[in-house]
Amino acid sequence: MTDRNEFDDAVFAEARGLATEIAPERDLWPGIEAAISEPVQARPRFMPYLAQAAAVLLLVGGSSGLTWLVMQGDGEDIVNGAPVASLTEFDAEFASFGSGFEDARDTQVVELDFALDRLSPEARADVEENLAIIRTAIDEINTALESEPDNVLLQEMLIDTYRKELDVMREVGGLTKDVMSRQDI
Repeated sequence: MTDRNEFDDAVFAEARGLATEIAPERDLWPGIEAAISEPVQARPRFMPYLAQAAAVLLLVGGSSGLTWLVMQGDGEDIVNGAPVASLTEFDAEFASFGSGFEDARDTQVVELDFALDRLSPEARADVEENLAIIRTAIDEINTALESEPDNVLLQEMLIDTYRKELDVMREVGGLTKDVMSRQDI
C-alpha cells in the first residue's frame, strides 16, 4: 500500500511543477475579432423549398413510372412467384392448383389418417381441431368467392389456406415418421 501512496505523491509533485498557463504561439485575437465583426451572409430562403420540391417531383415521377411499367404487363397474374390462371378461369375449389395439387392433397390425407392413429388422444384432438379451423376457413373463403369470383385477395387467401392445410398434414406425418424411426430408444 505504501508503494501506491509514494507513486501518487510523486505524480502530484510533478504535476505541481507544470506551468498553469500556456501562451499561444501567435496572437489569435485579430482573427476572432474579424470573424465576430463581419456580418453573416444570409442564405437565400427559397433554396430549401426548391430542394424539397425537386425531391417530391422525383418521388412522384418515379412511382408513376414504375406503376405504368407494372400496368403494361401481359395480363398474367403472379401469386407467390408463380403464374396464376386468368381471373375468369379461377377454379374456386382448388385455386387452380390442378391435378398435382389434388394428388398431393389426397396422398397427405391418407398419410394423415395413418399418422393420427399413432398420436396420443390429446395430440390427435389438437391436430383435428387445427385442421377443422383451416377447413372452415377454406369453406368460408369459397363461399365468399362464389359472390366475388374476381376478388384477387380472396383467391390469394384461398391458395395460402390450402398451402397451410398441406403444411399441417405434412408436419403431422413427418412427426410420426420421426417418432417411429428412432433407433436410440
